[in-house]
Amino acid sequence: MPARTQHPRPTRPASGDADVRLPWWAVVLPALAFAALLLLIAGPGQAQAATGESATGRLLRQLLALLTG
Repeated sequence: MPARTQHPRPTRPASGDADVRLPWWAVVLPALAFAALLLLIAGPGQAQAATGESATGRLLRQLLALLTG
């Protein structure tokens, strides 16, 4: 009985349509890290003194609005 031969795989990909989906945290975590580093660079000396609302509070409110809306 002759042995079966395996067909070689094609050397080029079948198509260029790769469907890549990122999990939600792959987008959110770098954005949060960037925001945290930006706040650290700005430091407390750059905060607005008279408004009563910090830049962190405004940033968190904007993030919440983006996530809920």
